[in-house]
Amino acid sequence: MHTVFVLENEITYLSLPPVADAIAILGSGYAAALLRHLPWLDNVALYYWGDIDTHGFATLDQVRGRFPHTTSILMDRTTLLAHEAHWSQEKTQAHGSLTRLTPEEAHLDQDLRNATYGPHLRLEQERIAFATVREILMRQQG
Repeated sequence: MHTVFVLENEITYLSLPPVADAIAILGSGYAAALLRHLPWLDNVALYYWGDIDTHGFATLDQVRGRFPHTTSILMDRTTLLAHEAHWSQEKTQAHGSLTRLTPEEAHLDQDLRNATYGPHLRLEQERIAFATVREILMRQQG
């Protein structure tokens, strides 16, 4: 196994299409911090997929604290804007400084915090079109 996908949501975890030579781990939001106990993740292609909201980016930042090689998938502006019909609102937003996001991720996180597209905006990962998920996973297979 060379690839590991960490998924925030159980529904997404259970419905993830098969990817050759890969496994999925259910991160369950901030419980993803427990990944630090899996040092073998240092030697795999590690992908994190969480909700597009302030908590999703905070969790990604936390995972990268131990595994800086983590790449996010489907946590980008293109995905957010393509799924506007499925937007909802976070009850509360995450606070604190995030220092491990890419420039693009940090910009989107700031847009969410600043209500650029609406107050407390979020896109839950299970609302993303399954065809989009399959397309992205196929790209990861190379």
